[in-house]
Amino acid sequence: MGDVLAGIHATWEFEGDSVLIRFGRGIRTPRLFQVLRERRIPHEALASVAVSPGRRGTVVLHAVVRPGADPLMDVAAGQLKEGYDPYRLVVPAGRETLAEFYARELRKALEARRPLDPAARAYPADQQLVAPPEAPLAFKAYDGRAAFDGSEVSFRWSWTGASTAKWKAGDQTFKVGDLQGVEWRSPEGSDGCLRLTARQPAAAQPALRTSVPGQPTAAEADRRARPDLDPSAVVFGVGYGPVHESLPFAAAVLAAVRGGSSARSHPGEPRHAPAPAADPGRSVADRIRQLGELHSAGLVTDEEFTSKKAQLLAEL
Repeated sequence: MGDVLAGIHATWEFEGDSVLIRFGRGIRTPRLFQVLRERRIPHEALASVAVSPGRRGTVVLHAVVRPGADPLMDVAAGQLKEGYDPYRLVVPAGRETLAEFYARELRKALEARRPLDPAARAYPADQQLVAPPEAPLAFKAYDGRAAFDGSEVSFRWSWTGASTAKWKAGDQTFKVGDLQGVEWRSPEGSDGCLRLTARQPAAAQPALRTSVPGQPTAAEADRRARPDLDPSAVVFGVGYGPVHESLPFAAAVLAAVRGGSSARSHPGEPRHAPAPAADPGRSVADRIRQLGELHSAGLVTDEEFTSKKAQLLAEL
């Protein structure tokens, strides 16, 4: 591959072992996309790719990421609306054939890496593969302000929004090493909040539980039902904790809790032996040949063919 497919709010650049998603910055582009800017998705992070009809004369190229590969999608836990899904590329219906072509190419790449039953390709990744948003990050919640510097999360309660229970508990600081997980409930719902889950040392576990094994105790359940009373949670509301601020925050904290960012963000710690350097002239020649095939098949216009060919020749 090695070509580009432009959509309404993003552009996907198909590379040898990954897809580089560059998001637009126009006023109509969702704020979450503007914050993310761009994301590099290794093929091994993907479970499946499909093309389906969209709205108002569009088609959608949709990739599904494997559990555990992208902290952003893990912490979103299926709560994102379609328009906020960074793995959906919406293109005009006239580019459906191109979308189908690239979807097939991606599926071939996935099958080459994991020649298994399609249902089995969604097995969880054993490590994070997509880089998370970078700290420092902060946002204003209804009852306080949350901040994350990469090693600590802090909650500073507001005079007007915080409950008496939170004021009595005081401002909170959580070290990443003391956390077990992050729960994010969309601010677009009635129970929007961000809650941190602390690690419980084995010695701190009670010898006898009065609740059903695997189920929270009465006190735990009450606290989870009332994030406004829980000092390990901040509450969202209209205008507070918007998706484009609170979701990247939650993803960055989750990635840190899991033990670090994408291997691609640490060049000194490669997970695989480096691949032999490719011959740039050969790569460009292959791409020009592929472009000519698309043009001959009527999938690329004369203007697009001329423009793209000139761009590729300039790379030699």
